[in-house]
Amino acid sequence: MKSLSALLLAAAAPAAGRAADVEFNRDVRPILSDACFNCHGFDAKARKARLRLDVPDVAFTERNGVTPIKPGDPKGSEVWSRITSADADLVMPPPHSNKKLTAAQKETIRQWIEQGAKYQKHWSFEPVTRPAVPKSAAHPVDALLAGRMAKAGLKPTREADRETLVRRVAFALTGLPPTIKELDEFLADKSPTAYERMVDRYLASPRFGEEMARHWLDVARYADTHGLHLDNERQMWAYRDWVVRAFNQNLPFDRFTVWQLAGDLLPDPTPDQLTATGFNRCNVSTGEGGSIEDEWRYRNAVDRAATAAQAWLGLTAGCAVCHDHKFDPISAKDFYSLYAFFSSSADPPLDGNVSTHGPFAKLPTAAQKAALDAAAKAEAAARARVEAAATAAEYADPADAPDTPDKRRVTDVVFDDFFPAGSTNRNTTRNAADWVADPPFGAKSGRRVLRQANSYFHEDSVQFRLKPVVVPAGGTVEAWVRLDPRHPPLAVAVVVNGKKVWWGTDPSADSRYSGGGLGTRKGALPAPGSWVLLSAPAADFGLADDGPLTALALQEYGGVAYWDAVTVSGEVNPATDPLASCKTWWRGLGKKGPAELPAELHAVAAGGPDVKHRPETVAKLRAFYLAHVARPVTDDLAARRAEWDRARADREAADAAVPGTMVFQDGAPRDAFVMVRGQYDKPGEKVVPNVPAVLPPLKPAKPGSPTRLDLANWLVAPENPLTARVAANRLWQQFFGVGLVKTSSDFGTQGEPPSHPELLDWLADEYRTSGWDTKKLVRLLVTSAAFRRAAAQSPAERAKDPENRLLARGPRFRLDAEQVRDNALFVGGLIDLTVGGRGVRPYQPANIWEPVGYGDSNTRYYLQDHGAALYRRSLYVFLKRTAPHPFLANFDAPNREQLCAVRDRTNTPLQALQLMNDVQHFEAARAVAERALAAGQTTEERITFLYRAVLARKPDADELRLVSAAVARQRELYRADPDAARKVVHAGESKPKRLAPDDETAAWTMVANLVLNLDETVTRN
Repeated sequence: MKSLSALLLAAAAPAAGRAADVEFNRDVRPILSDACFNCHGFDAKARKARLRLDVPDVAFTERNGVTPIKPGDPKGSEVWSRITSADADLVMPPPHSNKKLTAAQKETIRQWIEQGAKYQKHWSFEPVTRPAVPKSAAHPVDALLAGRMAKAGLKPTREADRETLVRRVAFALTGLPPTIKELDEFLADKSPTAYERMVDRYLASPRFGEEMARHWLDVARYADTHGLHLDNERQMWAYRDWVVRAFNQNLPFDRFTVWQLAGDLLPDPTPDQLTATGFNRCNVSTGEGGSIEDEWRYRNAVDRAATAAQAWLGLTAGCAVCHDHKFDPISAKDFYSLYAFFSSSADPPLDGNVSTHGPFAKLPTAAQKAALDAAAKAEAAARARVEAAATAAEYADPADAPDTPDKRRVTDVVFDDFFPAGSTNRNTTRNAADWVADPPFGAKSGRRVLRQANSYFHEDSVQFRLKPVVVPAGGTVEAWVRLDPRHPPLAVAVVVNGKKVWWGTDPSADSRYSGGGLGTRKGALPAPGSWVLLSAPAADFGLADDGPLTALALQEYGGVAYWDAVTVSGEVNPATDPLASCKTWWRGLGKKGPAELPAELHAVAAGGPDVKHRPETVAKLRAFYLAHVARPVTDDLAARRAEWDRARADREAADAAVPGTMVFQDGAPRDAFVMVRGQYDKPGEKVVPNVPAVLPPLKPAKPGSPTRLDLANWLVAPENPLTARVAANRLWQQFFGVGLVKTSSDFGTQGEPPSHPELLDWLADEYRTSGWDTKKLVRLLVTSAAFRRAAAQSPAERAKDPENRLLARGPRFRLDAEQVRDNALFVGGLIDLTVGGRGVRPYQPANIWEPVGYGDSNTRYYLQDHGAALYRRSLYVFLKRTAPHPFLANFDAPNREQLCAVRDRTNTPLQALQLMNDVQHFEAARAVAERALAAGQTTEERITFLYRAVLARKPDADELRLVSAAVARQRELYRADPDAARKVVHAGESKPKRLAPDDETAAWTMVANLVLNLDETVTRN
């Protein structure tokens, strides 16, 4: 069998300039694929005249005295006759197709027929064959690049200078520039292996995994929201963090593959293996009312099958959803056989608009699991002690007293560290309540506080059942609140049984909380930054003495508020108080006992206290009441109850500290069918899980229906010709800017053939035989001479290879969106390099989320973070699919609605405006200016520092002269305008270091901004 190199020695040159031999894959297939296969290709339903030109069996078959292609005889071939015809009714391609063959393309077809019309299998479906590399070659990559370069008459440029090399490697491997220390360390290393040692240092950095993960997350279509309708938040960041960890740990790519597609099917899957299956849950989903579950179950499986095929095989298999693929040998049956691996998913087809849409797994570390186990054990023990004390307590029901007991003043905690047992709660996010344990400002009571955050409105509501709340006579409702000084709301409110009491400024007609139904205003907004007690008489809520308090809601309008220790106080009659009288509580249960009641007590609870029951069951019900419902009736019981409350708070806090993530699992098996015309409700032929027939057959590990684990293992099996090529090509693209196969998401017939087929096969085989060692392959790429070359080249040489596909010069291209922002934060010394966690929300212009969000979406209103979160790496910025952060969109990052294998690179005025004026970038300019002020005493020393920090090189004489003049000019302007200087110095939320007067700092800020805006700064050169 011919090797790939024999099939594809060159591409894109006109026929007249080619060698005498015309090859089908290299020369003919691209022409036929573009102009002919749509009507005469694989798709039987679109095929005209029952003629196929993609396979020889049909193309060579005579029919009605006519032979489409007659090997060796162009004149006897109907194809040649048709493409050269002057008759509009006969010429092919027909005029209405808007396809027209050039004279060179026609000549290529003529030569191919004349030479025997030899067909070949599409290059990417041929087995990977490792080409020989001369043993004398210094580096295999360079040896396999040399032939094409020499043939094009190109000479390689010199090696780039060391300053360029360290910056290039740092950005390529970590997404960040080198520090001045790293720069000096490399410049001072005179050993022959200095470059390799520098590469190894960056490969060992935890930043390596973050940079590698960024590219894979584009493929995985990872985001922090569901993507459709409400586009609510989803909890998936543990998957993102696992990808970072996998690259840092150098998890072999075959295991990286298997874990993502089928980690749940491995024996006793680890938390990491389960987390990895989040790849299958990254698809866009919806919870929109009126959506049809069967349709979305189908669409989810279609997305997962199409994404897996494109991510690992580089095939646009999703084109076969409605019909056989127009160009590639993938039938609709092939696609739905892939689809069958995913069609039995356990996740509900509609996401419910919740962040923890199941299957959802908690993922404790060993330390977290130990802490949680210990807290659960302590809580169970504390509960047992309460129940024992309740059983032993002496209790006389005040309802049985011969005389009416005197009223008592009580203070009942409605909730403190948790909502009461037996209550139900909900909030405007649709997710679990946001409890914060041990906040840095301290809790008012206990250790947990309830956090509310929304730039428009947030409400938490609680409904009571097991433990009733009765309004005491002359009752007062109180709640502690602390408003975030960075985000104080416009108003806060307490709502009892549907009636509201609130604190804040009187609303105007356009206030966020205007529109009626405000209830009673009690006063001004509480002062932010400290705990404030809010208090209102029960009468303000329309509550009658001894009436039930059935529901409580806490609200904030437009900011961040923390709540703690909500209480009701006043006088009660013990005989009629359900928290003092067991019989009163018992009667209030009605005919159905609470779910929390032990099963053996349900019948006695439903019977009521006026029916005769066995004494032992009444005693058990009374003990339950004293333990779980009543105010403590003895000092011992009070102490035990307080101990249990603390233990429960500790357990809740330990549980909340454990992250969770959406994972993939199979549910009940479902039959799969070819869906006619891609309609979810039109099943056709039944299919079983399988792989496309054009590729090597699947080898299931066990008899019976193949599993996703079989599919995953098949993808990385040695005989699979695509996975290693696709993965190696994607890495080449990452480091050289363009893949050896430029269409890195399409290795099919509509894709571009490889520029260097021998090199692609060598890399694919090397990756596979090295044990899928990603760091080893990356090191191989970046230690090649091709990667180390200078990017400068004469115009004449550049014109021979404008896209640098032949690599005669070093790779040079604009930084990606995340790198642009991270670079500014890094050189300014502002960046927070904390790894992982929930997505952060840095500065963002107003009105980005709001216009595209539904009113009740929990991502409609953008609430900016503060502090260290503003300066986290861009990998960790919260990604809302329907409105990604503008810095991402502006610099061509995808919205992650679907797989993206290669990003475009545009050049727009908006990009320049962002770099000059965006708060984050301008603040970074101020920060790097202050670093320059501290680094030198003279203007020259400071400019030199700026250039070395930002560009990893020293400025030349002209740059020193021009920038020095700019400093002087800016200093003069700001001395004349102190207010403008003050605004410059105080841009952003980081505090200026005040190393110089405002006018001096402002002048250097503008010069730092200039340097940060250089083309060289935003380019990996």
